[in-house]
Amino acid sequence: MTTSKGLLTANLVCMFSMLIWAAGLPANEILLPLLPPLSLSAARFGLAAAALLPFWMLVEGAGVLRGAGWLKGIAVGGMIGLGGLFVILGQSLTDAVTVAVISATMPIVGIALEVVLDGRRLTPALVLGLALAVVGGIVALGGGVGGLSLGFGALICFASVLTFTLGSRLTVTAFPALTPLGRTTVTLTGAAIATLIIAPLHAITFGPVPDFGLLGPKEFGALAVFAIGSLAVSQVLWILSVGKLGIGLAALHINATPFYVMLILFAFGAAWNWQQAFGAAIVGVGVLVAQGIIPLQRRVLTL
Repeated sequence: MTTSKGLLTANLVCMFSMLIWAAGLPANEILLPLLPPLSLSAARFGLAAAALLPFWMLVEGAGVLRGAGWLKGIAVGGMIGLGGLFVILGQSLTDAVTVAVISATMPIVGIALEVVLDGRRLTPALVLGLALAVVGGIVALGGGVGGLSLGFGALICFASVLTFTLGSRLTVTAFPALTPLGRTTVTLTGAAIATLIIAPLHAITFGPVPDFGLLGPKEFGALAVFAIGSLAVSQVLWILSVGKLGIGLAALHINATPFYVMLILFAFGAAWNWQQAFGAAIVGVGVLVAQGIIPLQRRVLTL
């Protein structure tokens, strides 16, 4: 059984993963006007895999690659790559607010997958924690729900949530013999292979052809943050926390992302947003309640 200390450690790892992932959202805003979504997704996954593969070999040895299950990795990675492509495409068709609001449904999707596939029981604490996390995520958006763009773009955003959530779960369950670093490297390499095949074919047949000459030092720096930090490093920590907490509980943390984005912008001189801080606090309470770290007390009144 996981101890309270172990749960707190896993939650801190998940929080740090979300913080690093959030740093990629402003970088994505820089890159989206310059590169087609599919080309940007392929460049992101390719750079992330190129960073992780040599690091994995250095840490665990080249021999571990032989029994890593690469065909399975390409299949699962293709699903994660599809999720990454959908979120970029969805943001290009809508806006950051819509992406953030629909991403707030990820805990619901994660819990639903565990109920259907793992037989997880819905306890009062889990339901209350899930509700708090969703409400906190909406509050952290600063009332942006009114600006939600519905339609095909929103459907693409939800597809990204579904495919990424399922892909994250499979990354843990399909590679039980690998470490979190190995699981992440195999699946992100699979995602890179899938997107690096699809992106050139799409550019040749349908266009538009990406012009990487538009990228200067600032843009290449943004791509490095978006690929190596917001994807490679963040995904290793994310898969580590999913392995400890399960996809449903780990997904609760994504609803604090608007607060993390605000923290990053605050560090660069933007104003502090108390509403987003309050929303993140609600998410945090939801996470603790759902996992029983803050227990629900049943008081029996005797007359």
